[in-house]
Amino acid sequence: MLDERGTVAQCTDTVPDLLGWSAQEVRGRPMTALAVSPGAWQERFDRAERVEFSMALRHRDGASVAVDIEVVPLPAGAAIRHLVFAVPCADSRRQAEDQALVRALLSQDRVGVVIHDTDLAIRRLNLEPRRLGLDQPRREDGRVDARPEDVLVPEDAAAINEQMRRVLETGEPLIYWEHSCRWRIEPETERTSALSMFRLEDPQGRAIGVAAVLTDVTEHHAARQRLDLLHAAAARLGQSLEMTRNAEELTGVLVPGFADLASVDLSEPVLEGGDSARLLPDTLLRRIAVASPDGVWPADIYQRGDTVRARESEVSRNLREGGTVLASDLAAFCAGLELDDERRRLLWPSSAVSALFVPLFGRGHVLGVLGLWRNRGRAPFTAADVPLIEEIGSRAALSLDNARRYSRERRVTEALQRSLLPPPVVETAATQTSGAYVPASTAAGTGGTWYDVIRLSGVRTAFVVGRVAGHGVHAAGAMGRLRSAVQTLADLDPPPEELLSHLDDLVTRMGEDDTHQGIAIAGSLRGATCLYATYDPVTGQCLVAAAGHPVPVVAHRHTGTVDEVSLRPVPALGRGSEPFETTELLLQPGDVLAFHSGPVGGDREYLRESARAAAHTDEPLTDITARLLDRLRKEPRSDDLALLLTRVDRVPPSRTAFWQLSADPSLVAHARALASAQLAEWGLEDVAFTTELIVSELVTNAIRYASGPIGLRLIKNRRLVCEVSDPSQSQPRLRRARLADEGGRGLFLIAQLAHRWGSRYTPDGKTIWTEQYLEPGGA
Repeated sequence: MLDERGTVAQCTDTVPDLLGWSAQEVRGRPMTALAVSPGAWQERFDRAERVEFSMALRHRDGASVAVDIEVVPLPAGAAIRHLVFAVPCADSRRQAEDQALVRALLSQDRVGVVIHDTDLAIRRLNLEPRRLGLDQPRREDGRVDARPEDVLVPEDAAAINEQMRRVLETGEPLIYWEHSCRWRIEPETERTSALSMFRLEDPQGRAIGVAAVLTDVTEHHAARQRLDLLHAAAARLGQSLEMTRNAEELTGVLVPGFADLASVDLSEPVLEGGDSARLLPDTLLRRIAVASPDGVWPADIYQRGDTVRARESEVSRNLREGGTVLASDLAAFCAGLELDDERRRLLWPSSAVSALFVPLFGRGHVLGVLGLWRNRGRAPFTAADVPLIEEIGSRAALSLDNARRYSRERRVTEALQRSLLPPPVVETAATQTSGAYVPASTAAGTGGTWYDVIRLSGVRTAFVVGRVAGHGVHAAGAMGRLRSAVQTLADLDPPPEELLSHLDDLVTRMGEDDTHQGIAIAGSLRGATCLYATYDPVTGQCLVAAAGHPVPVVAHRHTGTVDEVSLRPVPALGRGSEPFETTELLLQPGDVLAFHSGPVGGDREYLRESARAAAHTDEPLTDITARLLDRLRKEPRSDDLALLLTRVDRVPPSRTAFWQLSADPSLVAHARALASAQLAEWGLEDVAFTTELIVSELVTNAIRYASGPIGLRLIKNRRLVCEVSDPSQSQPRLRRARLADEGGRGLFLIAQLAHRWGSRYTPDGKTIWTEQYLEPGGA
C-alpha cells in the first residue's frame, strides 16, 4: 500500500517470499527503490488510474524478479492512495490460463461440465437445461437448481450418484468411466457418456463439491459393442461339432448384450444331417436353443424342443430368399400379418416391442431361423442392427453347417461301423456273449475298433477283438476289410497263431498296395492290432493269441479270482516278423472272458469287476454290459472302445460219442451201426438215415485214401456234428462227376444232405466234419 508520494506504507507478509526483504525493511521505502527500472515505474504510477503492466523488481540479493503488477488508485483524501498487487509472472500466467480454461469449458457445449455441491445437487452446467428436459432457462452465470435424478432415468442417475459420493469422500478422481446416461425425456434412446469426476476444495482443503466432465460416446460405444460382439461370436462359435451346442453359444453371445430374447429354430432334415435348401411350406422347424437374461423363457411362445410347421407368408418368403426380417414396431408388424394363435406364439412374446428374424444361410442351405426380441424399456431394433446380426448369423450358419456335415458323416460312419459288427448278443453251442461299441466323445468320433464272434466246426467258437488306426469312414472301411479277412481265415480253421501269421502277411501286402495307391493313413491296415481266441466246449480248452493287442481278463467262477491272460508281447500287424505264440487256458462252466480293444485306463478295475459279477452270478450279460457302458460313457473318451463279454459252458459227456476204427473196409458197416445206435439213444431217429449215409461216405473215403487209425465222433447240441479224422494231410475237394465216372459223388452227396460241411487240419492229420441242424435256426 503506497501513500501519495509512492512510498510503501504497509505490505503483506508474503513480500519476503517475493523479494527477500523483510516487511519492516520494505516499509518506508519508495517504490522506485524497489524497481529495477525506476523510470518505467514512475511513468505508469503518474497516470493516477488503474493500470496493469509487467516489470522487474530488485531482489535483496541483486537479482531481478519478473512480476505482473496491478495498480489500483484509492479515493482522494485517504492516507493510502494506491494498492499495488505484484505476482510472479509464471504464477500470473498460470492463473490466467486456469481462468481461461474454466471460461472456455463453461462457454462451450460439446463437452459437458456439471458442478455439484456436497449434496450432489447440480449448481452449474454449461449445457442448455431444456436440452436435458429441465423446465428452466439457462442463467448467464450457468447456475441451475436440479439433481441428476431430474435429468437421467433412475437407474443411471443412481449409478452416477454412487460414483460422485466416492469421489467426494475419498478425493480420488474418476477418470473416463463409460456408463449409460439415458435422459428422462427419452428413456428408450440409448445414450452412453464418458465421465471424469474431480473433487472441488476450498483453500483450506475442505470439499465444496464435485465437478463432472462428460462426453457423449454413444456412437463409439455402440461401435465397440458391435466389435466386441463380433469378437465374441468368432471366439465362441464353431468350437463344437454339435448343432445344439453351437445354437446355444449363438443365443448366449447375443443375450443380453444385443437382445433380450433369442431362439434358434432348425429344420428337421438339418437336425438329421440332411439338406434343407429352402424353407418350403410344411417344413418342420424345431426350437433347439433359447436364451433370456434371467434364464426364464416366456411361457406364451414356443418352448425349447417344440416344433412348428412353416407356412407360406411374407415372412417365410423373405427368409427363404435369404433376407432378414426387421420388425422395429412388433405390434404394428404383427397387426399386418393377421396372425393365428400358432403364428403369434412363434413371432410375438408379450413382453417384446421389436424383433429381428435372421435366416441361417450357409453353403447354399437355409438351415433355420434365428429369432431376436427386445423388450420394453430398451431401444427397438433398427436398420443399423441388420448388417451386424447378418454377419454373426453367417458365422453361426457356417458353424451349424459344419456340425450338420459332421453329424451326417458320423452317422454314416457309425452305421457302417455297426453294420460290420455282429449282433450284440450271440449264443453258440456253449457260450453266451454280449458285445458293445462306445464311440469317442471327441470330434474324432467313430474309429476302427471291432469285435466278432465266429462259429467254428465241432461246436467250437472263435472270439476276435481288433483296432485299426484312425477315425472316420476310412477307418471303418479298413476295419471291415480286416474283419472279412479274419472271417475268411477262420473258415479254414487254423490254430490262432497260424491265423495271425497269415493275417500279418495279408496286412503287409495290403499296406504296400495302400502306399502305392496313396490311400489316407486313416484307412491303412498297417499297425492294426488283433486278438484271436478259440474255445472248445467239449474239452474246455481256450487258445489265445494276439498281435499288439491288450490282453483279455478271465474271471473264474469256482475260485473267484480275476486275472489277465498272460501273453508274450508281439508287435502289431505289419510291423514285425516275430512268431506269434498261443496261450492255452482250461475254462470251467461259468467262467467269463472279458475282451476289449483298449485303452481302458482308469476303467480297467471296473472292467474286472464286471467280469467278476458275470462269473459269480447268472445275471444276463446284456444287463452287465449295459451298466458297463453307462459307466464308460460318463467319462470323456479320446478314442472309441469295443467290448465283448463271454460266459462259457461245457457240452456234457453224455452228448458226445467217439470211436476209433482201423483202416478196414469191412468196418464201414460197423461204423454205421455205431452211429445209428447212438442216435437212437439220443432220440434222433429222424436224422438216422442221413447220418448213416454221411458216416458211410466219410469213413469209406478215409479208409480208401488214408491209413489208420480213423476217428469217428458225434456231438449233439443244437446241431448234430459228425467228424471223421484220419492221418492224411490231403484235403477233400468237391467236384462234379461225369456220367461215366464210377466215383466222385460222395462229397457231392454229403453237401446235399448236411447243412454245412468242411475240413480242418489237425496236428495228426485232418478232420472232415458235417453239421445238421436239429432246431430251426440252430447254432
